[in-house]
Amino acid sequence: MIQTVHVPLPGRAYDVRIGPDLLARAGAEIAPHLARPRVAVVTDAHVADLHLPALERALSAEGIASVSLTLPAGEATKSWPHFTRCVEWLLDQQVERRDVVIALGGGVIGDLVGFAAAVLRRGVRFVQVPTSLLAQVDSSVGGKTGINAPQGKNLIGAFHQPALVLADISVLQSLTDRDFLAGMGEVVKYGLLGDERFFEWQERHAEDLKTRDPGALGHAVRRSVEMKADIVLRDETEQGDRALLNLGHTFCHALEAATGYSNRLLHGEGVAIGCTLAFDLSAQLGLCAQEDPSRLRALLAQTGMAASVGDIDGDLPDAQTLLDLMKQDKKVVDGKLTFILARAIGEAFMTSDVPQDAVEQLLEDALAARSLSSC
Repeated sequence: MIQTVHVPLPGRAYDVRIGPDLLARAGAEIAPHLARPRVAVVTDAHVADLHLPALERALSAEGIASVSLTLPAGEATKSWPHFTRCVEWLLDQQVERRDVVIALGGGVIGDLVGFAAAVLRRGVRFVQVPTSLLAQVDSSVGGKTGINAPQGKNLIGAFHQPALVLADISVLQSLTDRDFLAGMGEVVKYGLLGDERFFEWQERHAEDLKTRDPGALGHAVRRSVEMKADIVLRDETEQGDRALLNLGHTFCHALEAATGYSNRLLHGEGVAIGCTLAFDLSAQLGLCAQEDPSRLRALLAQTGMAASVGDIDGDLPDAQTLLDLMKQDKKVVDGKLTFILARAIGEAFMTSDVPQDAVEQLLEDALAARSLSSC
């Protein structure tokens, strides 16, 4: 069954379509959005092998011509060189302002292609066809687009809403276990930040989620998208409530920078680890119950997700270096770090009133525990 979550932004409303086998009917879904029967598709090498032929067949079946660009897979693609290549290729294909560009892939492709669409001819429409769980529940919805800089993650970009999102849960069966579980980090985040009942549902259905039961996946994606859409409607450009979506991300982005945006740490793994650190910090500051971090770790363990800095391979810098990396976060205001902390599971809030020494001590303790576990 195909479900629809409508995102009713004034003048930029769009639907997120969620269900099995949507890729096979992508042509019919996209056709109403086209001024002429032609699209440009951007994907990565891994996704192209798995899913590009199916998308091309679906488009052709509706009489839609397509051209495609395949970029390298991996976080390193979210960079100026590949962004430039993408924009110049789209110009070479004579993509017009009324045309549609399709982003076929995970969060890296969605972010980069969305940013390219935002600046191309001062804005062309694009369709997100997310092929990872992380992209389906988070990055494909809400209009955040961008690339990384040497100074930090997602520091260059624009807000540019898609015209349509097609979240085909069938393609999630093709993900590696690691990629799938990384996406689960974002699913868990939604329960933690604003819906304890959703978190409790995940606790009850942990095994179904781990084994990728279609019914459980459909519910997890739909509820996550509903929660994100609701927050985006209240705060599209992240002036207030939308920052709650960054639960765990201040820690996550520092860890990603420390590991060189490499395969050592996937974004969703960093989110899960960041959430545990945010709940540990909340408990240490007396904001939430001591058992809340334990419940979180138990759920992560049930599903096999990363839960601590000890799950990151290779060397990590010291606590002060990690703290310095955190200060490159986009949410820094007047030099003060902004954290998303929690009063309870399902009750996250934003604050800049966090003692720096408490954060440094938390990181020191986490790194010390990591060292002990590796002995």
